[in-house]
Amino acid sequence: MQIAMMGLGRMGGNMVRRLMRAGHECVVYDIDPKNIAALVSEGATGASSMQELVEKLNKPRHIWLMLPAAITGGVVKQLAALMEPGDTIIDGGNSNYRDAVDLGAELSAKGINFVDVGTSGGVHGLERGYCLMIGGPDQSVRELDPVFAALAPGGDENASGTVQRGYLHCGPSGAGHYVKMVHNGIEYGMMAAYAEGFNILKAANSGKQEREADAETTPLAEPHYYQFDMDVAQVAQVWRHGSVITSWLLDLTADALADDPSLSQFGGRVSDSGEGRWTVKAAIDTGVPAPVLSSALYSRFSSQGHSTYGDKLLSAMRLAFGGHFEKKD
Repeated sequence: MQIAMMGLGRMGGNMVRRLMRAGHECVVYDIDPKNIAALVSEGATGASSMQELVEKLNKPRHIWLMLPAAITGGVVKQLAALMEPGDTIIDGGNSNYRDAVDLGAELSAKGINFVDVGTSGGVHGLERGYCLMIGGPDQSVRELDPVFAALAPGGDENASGTVQRGYLHCGPSGAGHYVKMVHNGIEYGMMAAYAEGFNILKAANSGKQEREADAETTPLAEPHYYQFDMDVAQVAQVWRHGSVITSWLLDLTADALADDPSLSQFGGRVSDSGEGRWTVKAAIDTGVPAPVLSSALYSRFSSQGHSTYGDKLLSAMRLAFGGHFEKKD
């Protein structure tokens, strides 16, 4: 099947490679000519503009976007102006599901199909495949099945449905991004749980450390219970084998700790690309309690420095009511 890919970054480029391995014809475009050239050298057809991308496709056209959420909506509208009824635009990025609902309705009025695909697999997807959560019109999704099958991890070809092969048509436009939004919200919570747990392990030798005895330092009760010099990297490794909390995320965590147990290359700033916020908003809108996912999101805000002013104000209040001067590290 012929399909175009626009956005050839960490995921888009490898998705093209996986599609070509499965025999699909790929036309590619990116703002960085080097990304285009790399894939052309591997067998893709390059385009130097959106106009050329559209022109190089047979009708009905299928164009898959792997772009930042902030620019996807505008690009979809630009592409739609170059396309014709019966063509399909696929958004595989981490866009807001509400945008997908609105774009689906807007493009449908012009006879252009819009399919939103929540895509999970990250930089390892080339070899492992991508879990795909799909929203869009039934006919368009059926037409794209060979593409989804090539990108997905695969599995039992005789399965009655697609879920065992790693992809699912979740509903109309917006449904795919909604499922991926919640997926990423869960991811936030899982990551936070691992990070907090390993941090507690790291602190298991606190009883061996000297602690200042002053009014601004809480004494460590019963320090003899905190005398363990844990090899956190080795704990991560043993948990990978038969434990209840085994996961691919734990595998990646264990690999990171094996490479750099002190995590010296990291500053501790954890970005959020939007899905966690949208998940918490959906929970609020629907009245569903989500304390773990909310806490994980707020922890990311703190890591980005957004709690600094509030922390300073806490310090100011302690000084004002109790004469407590800040203790310097």
